[in-house]
Amino acid sequence: MWEESSEAVVKLKTGLTTGACATACCVGAAHLLLANQQVDVVSITLPKGKTVELNIVSYAAVNGGIKASTIKDGGDDPDATHGATVFVEMTLRAQPGVIFSAAKGVGTVTKEGLLLGVGEPAINPVPRKMMADHLLSLAKRHGYHGGFGVAIGIENGESIALNTMNGRLGILGGLSILGTTGIVRPFSCAAWIASIYQGIDVASANGLVHIAATTGNSSEDAIKRYYKMDDMALIEMGDFAGAVLKHVKKVAVKKLTICGGIGKISKLANGHMDLNSRVSEIDFAHLASIVGEIGGDNSLLAEIKNANTSIQVLKLCQEKSIDLAGALCSRALIVAKNIVPKDVDVEIVAIDRKGRFVGATSPEIMAGVS
Repeated sequence: MWEESSEAVVKLKTGLTTGACATACCVGAAHLLLANQQVDVVSITLPKGKTVELNIVSYAAVNGGIKASTIKDGGDDPDATHGATVFVEMTLRAQPGVIFSAAKGVGTVTKEGLLLGVGEPAINPVPRKMMADHLLSLAKRHGYHGGFGVAIGIENGESIALNTMNGRLGILGGLSILGTTGIVRPFSCAAWIASIYQGIDVASANGLVHIAATTGNSSEDAIKRYYKMDDMALIEMGDFAGAVLKHVKKVAVKKLTICGGIGKISKLANGHMDLNSRVSEIDFAHLASIVGEIGGDNSLLAEIKNANTSIQVLKLCQEKSIDLAGALCSRALIVAKNIVPKDVDVEIVAIDRKGRFVGATSPEIMAGVS
């Protein structure tokens, strides 16, 4: 699970995906099998044409083939696989083409709704193509007319997977081999939004009609506890509210709960679809305007405009019995309902930093809050 994101803006370093790492291992193993060359540094071409180099940290003979390993550098992304050892066990086959399988630490698909069929190893289509392209190019260069058996694994992948959403997506036994560009961009829209789509698709494909999209650990824990929801119904939205709202149009969801910190909900109420501080800031003038509409006096409005955090504003309003959180949820609901289909029941819930409900569009949720 992941923390509610900070409002601080920092420059972050990119990394490489598990798919890029597996491709590098394929290249290293193929060089050894086809040309008897043990290459310590390999170059691979990413899907958009960029060339990168990766270190192969070890080679070993296994099951009539070669095992090649590398260490994944995820950059500054909060990625569970950063520092993990990705490996490929490769054998040569008489038949042309590339056959993929899961070695230890890579999972298997067990539920409908993903890009891969049930029973397939969790190796996504873009990494498969990247690996196959490199292997077929090497085969041509060395005059090899056979094929390759490629088993991809990640050391300790089964335990690392417990810190990912693989389980709720129905990927069991380990991690996924991912990547559409080969590059991990910290908190990247593309990577996170892809996981949001997967989560919603899997929930819908497995008959769940109520899903909850949350912005972090505290909001997920709070809404899961309240509704006693199955993990599969919980969507790790992070800052990408727009991705959830737009994708709900494509599936058979009947109820959507959005739960997040008061600052994130204030941004949604202000019409922002990306709630990260790099894109949208807490608008204290907007908060003051709302408080003015629901009974705040000029002194309170002045304090709000000079506040440093949304939690500070919430506390100021609570001291004056002004229901700012409820007002923000109501305004966020209007924004959300303008995007999702009219037959989808939407509710908005706000929490404080201790994970307590402080506002909601559903009176039932607030009824038990003291």
